[in-house]
Amino acid sequence: MLSILALSFAVAAVVTLLIVRSAHLHGRVSADHDLSGPQKFHSRAVPRIGGLAIFLGFCGGSLALAMRSQSASWQQIGALVLCSLPAFGAGFLEDLTKNVSPMRRLLAAMLSAGLGAWLLGGVIDRTEIPGLDWIAATSVGSFLLALLVVSGVSNSINIIDGMNGLASMCTAIMLAGLAYVALQVGDQLVAALAIIVIGAALGFFLWNYPFGLVFLGDGGAYFLGFVLAELAILLLVRNEAVSPMFPLLLCVYPVWETVFSMYRRRVVRGRPMGMPDGIHLHSLIYRRLMRWALGSKDAAILTRRNSLTAPYLWVLCSLSVVPASLWWDDTATLRWVLMLFVACYVLLYWRIVRFKAPRWLVVGERRR
Repeated sequence: MLSILALSFAVAAVVTLLIVRSAHLHGRVSADHDLSGPQKFHSRAVPRIGGLAIFLGFCGGSLALAMRSQSASWQQIGALVLCSLPAFGAGFLEDLTKNVSPMRRLLAAMLSAGLGAWLLGGVIDRTEIPGLDWIAATSVGSFLLALLVVSGVSNSINIIDGMNGLASMCTAIMLAGLAYVALQVGDQLVAALAIIVIGAALGFFLWNYPFGLVFLGDGGAYFLGFVLAELAILLLVRNEAVSPMFPLLLCVYPVWETVFSMYRRRVVRGRPMGMPDGIHLHSLIYRRLMRWALGSKDAAILTRRNSLTAPYLWVLCSLSVVPASLWWDDTATLRWVLMLFVACYVLLYWRIVRFKAPRWLVVGERRR
C-alpha cells in the first residue's frame, strides 16, 4: 500500500506544482480574486483549482490499484471514480465560473451518492440512532439516508475549507482513522482506497500549507467529502462488526460545524441557513486567538496568521478520530464520546466568541 500512497502523492504534488507555476496563464479564470468576502483570509489572488490535482492523484492511485486487483475490485474501483464525477465536476465548474449555486452543488453531490448506492451498494441500512433505524430498514429509507449523509459530509468539508491546510489535513486525518479500522476488519479494498486519497490530499497539502500557493476549491472539497462519506458507508455495508456510530464520530468535527452553523444562522441570527458568514470556529480562532497579528496588513504576517490557525483544528479533529478508531466496534462508548465532543465544541465556541478563550490558547499579545 505504500507504493500506491507514494504514487497518488507524487501525481497530486506534481499537478499542484504545475497549477502554481502556470497560474499566469489560467489565473484569470482559476484564481480567487475576491478578497473581501466574510471567509476570505488571503491577501492576493490564488488559484483555487487544487482539487484537480487531488482528483488526478486519486485516479492515478486507483488505476495502479486496479491493475493489480481482481476483476471484481476493478469494477468497484472504477465505479467509485465514476460516482465521484458529479460532485467533483460541479465544484470544479464553480471554481472556474464562480456561477454554480450551492443548491446545484448539493444536488450534484446527491447524484454522486445516488450513483454510489446504485453501483456500489452504498446505502445506510443501520444507524443505532433511535427513530432512524426503522427508516434505514426500508430500501427507500436507506437510499435517502445515503443521499443525505453523503451530500451533507461533502458540504461540511466545503464549510471548513477556510484556512491553509485545514480541510485537506482534517480529511487526511479522518481517512487515516477509516483506513486503520478497515485494516482491523480485513477490508483491504476500502483501506487501500482511503490511503490513495490520503496520498493525493497530502500531495496538494505540500503546496497549500503554510504559504497558500494554491487553494482546494469547491471541486476539491466536494470530492474529498464525497469519497470520505462513501468509503465510510461502504465500510459499514461490507463489515457488520463496525458500529454505525464510528463514521459519525469520525466525521463529527466538519458535520457538527455545519449543523451548528445552520442553527446559528437561522435561529440565533435569523438569517438564511445558506448565507456565508465569518464566524465559523476557524474564523474566530483566526481573529481572536492570533492576537500578535491584529491590525497588520502585511501579506507575510497575514499568511503566517492564517497558517497558525489550522493546527488548532487539526487537534480538534483528532480528538474525535482517535477515540473513534480505538472503540470502532463499541456503540455505547462512541455515543458518549460523541456527546462529549459536541459539548466541548459548544463550550469552546461560546468562550471564544465572548473573548473568554483560555489564555494558553492565545498566540501572542495584541499589538499596541
